[in-house]
Amino acid sequence: MFSHIYIEEKAWNHPNTHYILKQLTDTRTITPPTIIPIRHYKDLFNRSNQNFELQKNHPNLILALNENSTVYKGAPVCQDFGNDHFYYTSFMMNCIYNCEYCYLQGMYPSANIVIFVNIEDTFREIETLLLKHPVYLCISYDTDLLALESIHGFVHQWADFCHSHENLIIELRTKSANYTGIQDILPSERFILAWTVSPDSTCKQYEHKTPSLQARLSAIASAMKQGHPVRLCFDPMLTMKNYKEKYTALVEEVASKIPLHQVKDISLGTFRVPADYMKSMRKQHPLSAVIQYPYENDHGVFHINNKKQQELITLMKDLLTNYVKEDKLYLWEEQSK
Repeated sequence: MFSHIYIEEKAWNHPNTHYILKQLTDTRTITPPTIIPIRHYKDLFNRSNQNFELQKNHPNLILALNENSTVYKGAPVCQDFGNDHFYYTSFMMNCIYNCEYCYLQGMYPSANIVIFVNIEDTFREIETLLLKHPVYLCISYDTDLLALESIHGFVHQWADFCHSHENLIIELRTKSANYTGIQDILPSERFILAWTVSPDSTCKQYEHKTPSLQARLSAIASAMKQGHPVRLCFDPMLTMKNYKEKYTALVEEVASKIPLHQVKDISLGTFRVPADYMKSMRKQHPLSAVIQYPYENDHGVFHINNKKQQELITLMKDLLTNYVKEDKLYLWEEQSK
């Protein structure tokens, strides 16, 4: 999967480093990765004149120790689902997938993947917060943890941590179909599996390297059958050609494969990206229809115009309320007002 693994000197002897290396240097590997020691991950990750898109085709892995906080208050462009104390954690940076519309390409200078192996320090941060108030925590915003679970095993560690802290609710968001990688985890109402679902044409055209819609729905059905609380995320929704027909077909496909009335809730959100990220994204993708689309800049956030936004949200609400009660629908546009 990775041709090179760069390891910080301080991270070399960490147990999670040993675990990850063991998975990636298994004797079944045809070509073992080249392992290179480095002083600090930023020497590689933050260097100038990198090409994000070229690196995305063949990303490398960086293992490091984070000596600063990896827990942040939830951003305004993210949904809090009615939780007062909303946080996210970024102990892993970048994603193995290559979604054309992804904000990470505007956020980071490099497409290489960084794993901060000292996850126990993140656990301690959360425990400090839990002494003050309950915590709603998103653990997979700046990456897709489930996609690489066979390498790091962090989803299992987070599930164990969640089960032992009763004032903690965790959301794991993913586009992965790798449910078999966590099927041994015991279901908990406080550990939410949240799948992003998109029209099949969007998966193929813009969500490069991701599993198909059908594969995701199969994983969702398996998770629900075992009793896991599942959140569906129609987010970000795009106004591509014939988008009304495509989203209508999407809801019908989802409803035919999983029992929609049994999902925990549903997230609806149209495309939005901070303006400073969009500037970098447009520079990297001069021919991308989804990035070069004439969005509106509203207080530093690029989004589709209000009329189309409302049309799409109304369409999805009308379609989904045939299967679920409206109070299960969470709209980013309403939260942001």
